[in-house]
Amino acid sequence: MNIKSGAWLLGAVAAGALGLSGCATKGYVNKQVSAEDTKVAAEGSQLDQHDARLSAVDASATQALDRANAAATLAQGKFVYTSVQSDGSITFARRSAQLTPDAQTRLTDMAQKLKTDNKNVYVEIQGHTDPGETRASAMDLGKARADAVRRFLYQQGVPLTRMSTISYGDTTPASPLKTPDARAQNRRVVVVVMA
Repeated sequence: MNIKSGAWLLGAVAAGALGLSGCATKGYVNKQVSAEDTKVAAEGSQLDQHDARLSAVDASATQALDRANAAATLAQGKFVYTSVQSDGSITFARRSAQLTPDAQTRLTDMAQKLKTDNKNVYVEIQGHTDPGETRASAMDLGKARADAVRRFLYQQGVPLTRMSTISYGDTTPASPLKTPDARAQNRRVVVVVMA
């Protein structure tokens, strides 16, 4: 065999091998691209599902906010009260939360009016003491006085849901004087009727 033929044959074999290897590479690349296309399509499907869940959550949150706003609108008319009557004439003996007969008479009259004339009112019962007590015991005594009035009004038929109590202790005296009469004025419960 001559050298030219051998070189040509070797060139042909090399070209064939390169051609075959190029085909194998192209097939491999196509296979890899197809696999990546499948992954991308799957991830796109997951993103679509994720977007759908986010849309559902957003719609649910919007509905909840709408319900909360509607409830707030309804509540505005029910919880905004203005004072229509205030009675601070219910007084107590020193260091006592016991209702006097005079206080019971006044509270009985008030309960009757609340039940007949003002069925849709709210009553805030404010307990007060004179400045002769320590702060903690003054707050406790003011609370005990307010609770005594609330219990009495309840026994007369005023619903508990229409009443609340609060103690101011000795922080808001009716009279700043230190005389026995002034101290007696400070040992009181103020009943505020609101509509």
